[in-house]
Amino acid sequence: MSLIGVLRTGVSGMNAQSNRISTVAENIQNSSTTGYKRTATEFSALLLDSADSGSYNSGAVETTIRRSVSEQGPVSFTTSPTDLAIQGNGFFMVKDSNNGSFLTRSGNFVVDGATGDLVNAGGFTLLGYGLLANGEPDIDGGLKPVKLPTTGLQAQASTEAKLVGNLPATAAVQTAAPGTAAGSYSQKTSVVAYDALGQKVTLDAYMTRTASDTWTVQVYDRATPPVKQGEGTVSFDAKGQVTGTPSIALAGTGGTPAMSVSLAGLTQLAAAYDVKTSANGSEPKAGTGVSISTDGTVYATYADGSRTATFRIPLADVRSPDNLQPRAGNVYETTAESGGIEIGSATRGGRGTIKAGALEQSNVDVSSELTTMIESQSVYTANSKVFMTGNELLDTLMNLKR
Repeated sequence: MSLIGVLRTGVSGMNAQSNRISTVAENIQNSSTTGYKRTATEFSALLLDSADSGSYNSGAVETTIRRSVSEQGPVSFTTSPTDLAIQGNGFFMVKDSNNGSFLTRSGNFVVDGATGDLVNAGGFTLLGYGLLANGEPDIDGGLKPVKLPTTGLQAQASTEAKLVGNLPATAAVQTAAPGTAAGSYSQKTSVVAYDALGQKVTLDAYMTRTASDTWTVQVYDRATPPVKQGEGTVSFDAKGQVTGTPSIALAGTGGTPAMSVSLAGLTQLAAAYDVKTSANGSEPKAGTGVSISTDGTVYATYADGSRTATFRIPLADVRSPDNLQPRAGNVYETTAESGGIEIGSATRGGRGTIKAGALEQSNVDVSSELTTMIESQSVYTANSKVFMTGNELLDTLMNLKR
């Protein structure tokens, strides 16, 4: 056995415990950091082959850093609707000032007064998707900074209307094509829509049976004289159900908003004429704030109790979260070991839920860290004694020559 080897072994043990103390120190100082994940030091033996069975060469100890990124931290509730916690798997997608993308569990977001974006305590901007007319995220439009809707009076222009109900199967078939005069139509119904200023716009839909299984629908605004805004047809099968997904695109001339009118909710059965209408949009109303649902949908809320979806906050995931690389600001980058990013909606595909008005706390247990620190201090001292003993033996050997 080499005395120099004993010295090196003692130094290896002290270095290993120094690494462990470093992770303990970082854990303790971040025990109150939102979304922080505990770091641990694990040890493995490095053995050296001995020349013969009668001697032993002491090896060393290696350290490996493990991060408990996948371990859920406790969730505490707050009074801010923009504080967000993830219950389960997933990360928020954020970007820095250089447009670099990162993952984080730190959901303490506030509104940036200059841009209106949601920014967390680390200075990272939350990313999400805008919404399509059907309420689904605009994935093709890409991720963009999440902006909260402004408060105060707001109006929403109508973008779609629906005709739902029954057209009588006993109605007479018109032998001539429908004319342009309102009086030449057999049935009429009205729908109230809203323009960009929130003003009501009344539209009249005139319906004529032009074949045994086909009706023609023409839409006019209620002006003087009426102006035709669009026309379409709806066909029915032998059971009186709509074939296809018919709709009418309105031109949006004058004060009428450009919008579509769905005819897919109509039937043609042996019953009385009974068609009801509805349209989205609203007159001016006061905004009161925002709410965020468990699937990440951001809603503008209004004084009348209604709400409008404006954004969708997705969650990202990787195959091995514990192998993500941490960066300053409590964010993570992917590595070859962690796997690539997979983005999807919260509550789907194994991803967790988003809790508004809550924050995920650090998963550090301070009492356990203090226990680890005491243990490491004792082991460090013992390793230093090994080094000192090897040094004394080496001094004795050197003194023999003198």
